[in-house]
Amino acid sequence: MAILVRIIGIILVLTAVIYFVKPAIMRRVLVFFKYGNRIYIAGVIRLALAIIFLLSARECDLTWVIVIFGILFLLGGLLIFTLGNKRITPILEWYEKQTDLLLRLMALIVLSIGGLIIYAA
Repeated sequence: MAILVRIIGIILVLTAVIYFVKPAIMRRVLVFFKYGNRIYIAGVIRLALAIIFLLSARECDLTWVIVIFGILFLLGGLLIFTLGNKRITPILEWYEKQTDLLLRLMALIVLSIGGLIIYAA
């Protein structure tokens, strides 16, 4: 299962590179999740990632790093379901209005996290 964690890290890195090059794509993703109950898709994805990370942590080189990210994904997924659509929509709208510079900075953070996950797996 460590290979699955490494694949997730690679997907994060590739996504971050796309977002860095074209921040408008990130805005489109934010708009997608803003409408209806689509934000719950992100919650389910985060919970699935949490399960994958926590179950495969023992097989990874840096177990504690993968466990920490598993817990963060778990908390993020639960937070989405706890806050609900009405409270998360203003947050998404705030991110949507940010400058390209800030969105690129966030993409660099995601790139670093993906790299750390690849290294830890």
